Amino acid sequence: MAFEFSEPFVDAHQHFWHLDAHPYPWLQGETVPNFRYGDYSALKRNYLPADLAHDTRGFAPTRTVHIEAEWERADPVAETRWLTGLATTEGRPSAIVAHAALDRGDAAEVLAAQAAFALVRGIRHKPVTAPSAAEAARGVAGSMDDARWRAGYALLETHGLSFDLQAPWWNLDQAAQLARDFPRTLLILNHSGLPADRSTESLAGWRRALERLADAPNTAIKISGLGQRGLPWTEAANLPLIRDAIAIFGASRCMFASNFPVDSLVASYETLLRGFLAAIAGHSEAERRQLLHDNAVRLYRL
Repeated sequence: MAFEFSEPFVDAHQHFWHLDAHPYPWLQGETVPNFRYGDYSALKRNYLPADLAHDTRGFAPTRTVHIEAEWERADPVAETRWLTGLATTEGRPSAIVAHAALDRGDAAEVLAAQAAFALVRGIRHKPVTAPSAAEAARGVAGSMDDARWRAGYALLETHGLSFDLQAPWWNLDQAAQLARDFPRTLLILNHSGLPADRSTESLAGWRRALERLADAPNTAIKISGLGQRGLPWTEAANLPLIRDAIAIFGASRCMFASNFPVDSLVASYETLLRGFLAAIAGHSEAERRQLLHDNAVRLYRL
Protein backbone atom coordinates (compact mmCIF):
# COMPACT_ATOMS: atom_id res chain seq x y z
CA MET A 1 0.00 0.00 0.00
CA ALA A 2 1.35 3.43 -0.93
CA PHE A 3 2.61 5.60 1.91
CA GLU A 4 0.46 8.63 2.66
CA PHE A 5 0.90 11.35 5.27
CA SER A 6 -1.60 14.18 5.49
CA GLU A 7 -0.50 16.07 8.60
CA PRO A 8 0.98 19.51 7.87
CA PHE A 9 4.77 19.57 7.85
CA VAL A 10 7.45 21.94 6.62
CA ASP A 11 10.53 20.92 4.68
CA ALA A 12 13.09 23.30 6.16
CA HIS A 13 15.87 22.57 3.66
CA GLN A 14 15.42 21.89 -0.04
CA HIS A 15 16.88 23.07 -3.35
CA PHE A 16 15.73 23.87 -6.88
CA TRP A 17 17.89 24.38 -9.94
CA HIS A 18 17.28 24.88 -13.64
CA LEU A 19 20.52 23.86 -15.32
CA ASP A 20 19.24 24.67 -18.82
CA ALA A 21 18.87 28.33 -17.90
CA HIS A 22 21.03 29.24 -14.92
CA PRO A 23 24.65 28.89 -13.74
CA TYR A 24 25.58 26.27 -11.13
CA PRO A 25 29.27 25.47 -11.72
CA TRP A 26 29.31 22.47 -9.39
CA LEU A 27 26.57 20.85 -11.49
CA GLN A 28 27.75 22.03 -14.91
CA GLY A 29 31.28 20.87 -15.46
CA GLU A 30 33.14 21.49 -12.24
CA THR A 31 33.60 18.60 -9.83
CA VAL A 32 33.36 18.93 -6.05
CA PRO A 33 36.37 17.06 -4.65
CA ASN A 34 35.54 14.50 -1.97
CA PHE A 35 31.80 15.14 -2.19
CA ARG A 36 30.41 13.60 0.97
CA TYR A 37 28.11 11.17 -0.83
CA GLY A 38 30.66 10.25 -3.48
CA ASP A 39 29.45 10.25 -7.09
CA TYR A 40 26.80 12.96 -7.49
CA SER A 41 26.33 12.84 -11.26
CA ALA A 42 22.66 11.90 -10.75
CA LEU A 43 22.07 15.46 -9.48
CA LYS A 44 23.15 17.04 -12.76
CA ARG A 45 19.61 17.51 -14.04
CA ASN A 46 16.90 20.12 -13.62
CA TYR A 47 15.10 19.95 -10.29
CA LEU A 48 12.03 22.17 -10.12
CA PRO A 49 8.77 22.34 -8.11
CA ALA A 50 7.16 19.71 -10.34
CA ASP A 51 10.02 17.33 -9.53
CA LEU A 52 9.60 17.88 -5.81
CA ALA A 53 5.84 17.32 -6.19
CA HIS A 54 6.59 14.02 -7.96
CA ASP A 55 8.96 12.92 -5.21
CA THR A 56 6.43 13.76 -2.47
CA ARG A 57 3.20 12.37 -3.93
CA GLY A 58 0.95 11.38 -1.03
CA PHE A 59 3.06 13.21 1.57
CA ALA A 60 3.78 16.71 0.28
CA PRO A 61 5.17 19.36 2.62
CA THR A 62 2.83 22.24 3.39
CA ARG A 63 5.64 24.75 2.93
CA THR A 64 9.31 24.63 2.01
CA VAL A 65 12.45 26.64 2.74
CA HIS A 66 14.85 26.93 -0.17
CA ILE A 67 18.53 27.04 0.75
CA GLU A 68 20.92 28.63 -1.71
CA ALA A 69 22.17 26.02 -4.16
CA GLU A 70 25.58 27.44 -5.06
CA TRP A 71 24.47 29.54 -8.00
CA GLU A 72 27.50 31.11 -9.68
CA ARG A 73 28.98 33.31 -6.95
CA ALA A 74 29.49 36.46 -9.05
CA ASP A 75 25.78 37.32 -8.76
CA PRO A 76 24.04 35.52 -5.87
CA VAL A 77 21.14 37.97 -5.93
CA ALA A 78 20.14 36.59 -9.33
CA GLU A 79 19.29 33.25 -7.71
CA THR A 80 16.99 35.01 -5.25
CA ARG A 81 15.33 36.94 -8.06
CA TRP A 82 14.67 33.69 -9.97
CA LEU A 83 13.35 31.89 -6.88
CA THR A 84 11.01 34.78 -6.10
CA GLY A 85 9.53 34.46 -9.57
CA LEU A 86 9.27 30.69 -9.15
CA ALA A 87 7.38 31.13 -5.90
CA THR A 88 4.95 33.46 -7.64
CA THR A 89 4.22 31.06 -10.48
CA GLU A 90 4.62 27.66 -8.79
CA GLY A 91 3.87 28.29 -5.11
CA ARG A 92 7.31 27.00 -4.09
CA PRO A 93 9.44 27.87 -2.23
CA SER A 94 7.77 29.49 0.77
CA ALA A 95 10.93 31.18 2.04
CA ILE A 96 14.53 31.62 0.90
CA VAL A 97 17.90 31.40 2.61
CA ALA A 98 20.08 33.30 0.15
CA HIS A 99 23.82 33.56 -0.34
CA ALA A 100 26.20 36.40 0.47
CA ALA A 101 29.95 36.03 0.87
CA LEU A 102 30.41 37.55 4.31
CA ASP A 103 34.12 38.17 3.88
CA ARG A 104 33.91 39.83 0.47
CA GLY A 105 34.26 43.56 -0.03
CA ASP A 106 30.69 43.90 -1.28
CA ALA A 107 29.12 41.96 1.63
CA ALA A 108 27.13 44.93 2.90
CA GLU A 109 25.75 45.69 -0.55
CA VAL A 110 24.81 42.08 -1.29
CA LEU A 111 23.19 41.58 2.11
CA ALA A 112 21.08 44.69 1.62
CA ALA A 113 20.02 43.50 -1.83
CA GLN A 114 19.10 40.03 -0.57
CA ALA A 115 17.19 41.40 2.42
CA ALA A 116 15.06 43.53 0.09
CA PHE A 117 13.30 40.39 -1.21
CA ALA A 118 10.16 39.58 0.78
CA LEU A 119 10.84 35.83 0.90
CA VAL A 120 14.42 36.05 2.18
CA ARG A 121 14.74 34.99 5.80
CA GLY A 122 18.43 34.27 6.17
CA ILE A 123 21.85 33.81 4.62
CA ARG A 124 24.11 30.83 4.08
CA HIS A 125 27.81 31.24 3.42
CA LYS A 126 29.85 28.12 4.02
CA PRO A 127 32.90 29.10 6.08
CA VAL A 128 36.30 27.48 5.67
CA THR A 129 36.33 24.29 7.74
CA ALA A 130 38.79 21.49 8.45
CA PRO A 131 38.61 18.22 6.48
CA SER A 132 38.83 16.13 9.65
CA ALA A 133 38.64 16.44 13.42
CA ALA A 134 42.38 15.87 13.67
CA GLU A 135 43.01 18.91 11.46
CA ALA A 136 40.59 21.28 13.17
CA ALA A 137 42.22 24.57 14.18
CA ARG A 138 41.14 28.01 15.30
CA GLY A 139 41.88 31.32 13.59
CA VAL A 140 41.98 30.04 10.00
CA ALA A 141 41.43 32.60 7.23
CA GLY A 142 37.86 32.42 5.90
CA SER A 143 36.65 30.51 8.95
CA MET A 144 34.11 31.61 11.55
CA ASP A 145 37.05 33.03 13.53
CA ASP A 146 38.18 35.31 10.70
CA ALA A 147 37.70 38.99 11.61
CA ARG A 148 36.61 39.90 8.09
CA TRP A 149 34.10 37.02 7.98
CA ARG A 150 32.73 38.02 11.40
CA ALA A 151 32.35 41.62 10.29
CA GLY A 152 30.03 40.43 7.55
CA TYR A 153 28.19 38.20 10.01
CA ALA A 154 27.63 41.21 12.27
CA LEU A 155 25.57 42.84 9.52
CA LEU A 156 22.92 40.10 9.61
CA GLU A 157 21.30 41.58 12.70
CA THR A 158 20.90 44.93 10.91
CA HIS A 159 18.63 43.26 8.35
CA GLY A 160 16.88 40.88 10.75
CA LEU A 161 18.38 37.86 8.99
CA SER A 162 19.20 34.45 10.44
CA PHE A 163 22.24 32.41 9.44
CA ASP A 164 22.31 28.86 8.11
CA LEU A 165 25.59 27.17 8.99
CA GLN A 166 26.98 24.18 7.14
CA ALA A 167 30.04 22.96 9.02
CA PRO A 168 31.23 19.61 10.42
CA TRP A 169 30.87 19.02 14.12
CA TRP A 170 34.58 19.48 14.81
CA ASN A 171 34.31 23.15 13.87
CA LEU A 172 31.28 23.86 16.04
CA ASP A 173 33.41 25.33 18.83
CA GLN A 174 33.75 28.31 16.47
CA ALA A 175 29.98 28.32 15.91
CA ALA A 176 29.30 28.28 19.64
CA GLN A 177 31.55 31.31 20.07
CA LEU A 178 29.83 33.02 17.14
CA ALA A 179 26.40 32.44 18.67
CA ARG A 180 27.54 33.84 22.02
CA ASP A 181 29.13 36.89 20.42
CA PHE A 182 26.04 37.70 18.33
CA PRO A 183 23.16 36.71 20.60
CA ARG A 184 20.48 38.49 18.56
CA THR A 185 21.26 36.52 15.38
CA LEU A 186 19.64 33.10 15.06
CA LEU A 187 22.17 30.45 13.98
CA ILE A 188 20.65 27.34 12.39
CA LEU A 189 22.93 24.33 12.02
CA ASN A 190 22.49 22.44 8.74
CA HIS A 191 22.61 18.69 8.21
CA SER A 192 22.81 17.65 11.86
CA GLY A 193 26.45 18.76 12.10
CA LEU A 194 27.55 16.18 9.51
CA PRO A 195 28.20 13.06 11.63
CA ALA A 196 29.49 10.96 8.73
CA ASP A 197 31.93 8.89 10.81
CA ARG A 198 29.87 6.56 12.97
CA SER A 199 32.68 5.28 15.16
CA THR A 200 32.05 5.42 18.90
CA GLU A 201 34.76 8.06 19.38
CA SER A 202 33.50 10.25 16.54
CA LEU A 203 29.86 10.12 17.65
CA ALA A 204 30.91 11.03 21.19
CA GLY A 205 32.71 14.07 19.76
CA TRP A 206 29.66 14.95 17.67
CA ARG A 207 27.38 14.85 20.72
CA ARG A 208 29.75 17.04 22.76
CA ALA A 209 29.93 19.54 19.90
CA LEU A 210 26.13 19.71 19.62
CA GLU A 211 25.84 20.17 23.38
CA ARG A 212 28.26 23.08 23.30
CA LEU A 213 26.37 24.75 20.46
CA ALA A 214 22.96 24.08 22.02
CA ASP A 215 24.06 25.92 25.17
CA ALA A 216 23.51 29.13 23.19
CA PRO A 217 19.76 29.81 23.18
CA ASN A 218 19.92 31.51 19.77
CA THR A 219 20.74 28.24 17.98
CA ALA A 220 18.65 25.56 16.28
CA ILE A 221 19.32 22.46 14.19
CA LYS A 222 17.92 20.94 11.02
CA ILE A 223 17.86 17.17 11.04
CA SER A 224 18.98 16.20 7.56
CA GLY A 225 22.10 15.14 5.68
CA LEU A 226 22.53 11.92 7.65
CA GLY A 227 23.44 9.79 4.63
CA GLN A 228 26.72 7.89 4.54
CA ARG A 229 28.87 7.44 1.47
CA GLY A 230 28.22 4.11 -0.23
CA LEU A 231 25.50 3.05 2.20
CA PRO A 232 21.71 3.20 2.03
CA TRP A 233 19.87 5.40 4.54
CA THR A 234 18.46 3.09 7.21
CA GLU A 235 16.46 3.66 10.36
CA ALA A 236 18.85 1.42 12.29
CA ALA A 237 21.76 3.69 11.42
CA ASN A 238 20.04 7.06 11.75
CA LEU A 239 17.20 7.00 14.26
CA PRO A 240 19.60 7.04 17.25
CA LEU A 241 21.25 10.18 15.85
CA ILE A 242 17.93 11.91 15.25
CA ARG A 243 16.88 11.15 18.80
CA ASP A 244 20.23 12.34 20.19
CA ALA A 245 19.97 15.66 18.30
CA ILE A 246 16.45 16.24 19.61
CA ALA A 247 17.47 15.33 23.16
CA ILE A 248 20.35 17.81 23.00
CA PHE A 249 18.57 20.78 21.40
CA GLY A 250 15.09 20.05 22.70
CA ALA A 251 11.90 19.61 20.72
CA SER A 252 11.47 23.37 20.32
CA ARG A 253 14.72 23.89 18.34
CA CYS A 254 14.81 20.99 15.86
CA MET A 255 13.31 20.81 12.38
CA PHE A 256 12.66 18.14 9.78
CA ALA A 257 14.53 18.81 6.54
CA SER A 258 14.95 16.65 3.45
CA ASN A 259 17.95 18.24 1.70
CA PHE A 260 16.29 17.15 -1.54
CA PRO A 261 17.35 16.50 -4.17
CA VAL A 262 20.88 16.10 -2.75
CA ASP A 263 19.84 13.41 -0.26
CA SER A 264 18.06 11.54 -3.04
CA LEU A 265 21.53 10.07 -3.57
CA VAL A 266 21.07 8.04 -0.39
CA ALA A 267 17.30 7.75 0.16
CA SER A 268 13.88 8.44 -1.23
CA TYR A 269 11.89 11.29 0.28
CA GLU A 270 9.51 8.71 1.70
CA THR A 271 12.38 6.95 3.49
CA LEU A 272 13.57 10.21 5.08
CA LEU A 273 10.09 11.24 6.22
CA ARG A 274 9.20 7.78 7.51
CA GLY A 275 12.47 7.65 9.42
CA PHE A 276 11.89 11.02 11.05
CA LEU A 277 8.33 10.05 12.00
CA ALA A 278 9.61 6.81 13.53
CA ALA A 279 12.26 8.71 15.50
CA ILE A 280 9.75 11.12 17.03
CA ALA A 281 6.96 8.60 17.63
CA GLY A 282 7.61 8.62 21.38
CA HIS A 283 7.13 12.37 21.69
CA SER A 284 3.87 14.02 22.65
CA GLU A 285 1.50 15.21 19.95
CA ALA A 286 2.47 18.82 20.70
CA GLU A 287 6.18 18.09 20.35
CA ARG A 288 5.68 16.14 17.12
CA ARG A 289 3.83 19.15 15.74
CA GLN A 290 6.73 21.39 16.76
CA LEU A 291 9.32 19.15 15.13
CA LEU A 292 7.42 18.70 11.90
CA HIS A 293 5.84 22.10 11.46
CA ASP A 294 5.71 24.75 14.16
CA ASN A 295 9.44 25.24 14.73
CA ALA A 296 10.12 25.86 11.05
CA VAL A 297 7.17 28.24 10.82
CA ARG A 298 8.45 30.19 13.82
CA LEU A 299 12.19 30.17 13.09
CA TYR A 300 11.85 30.94 9.38
CA ARG A 301 8.86 33.27 9.92
CA LEU A 302 6.68 31.47 7.41
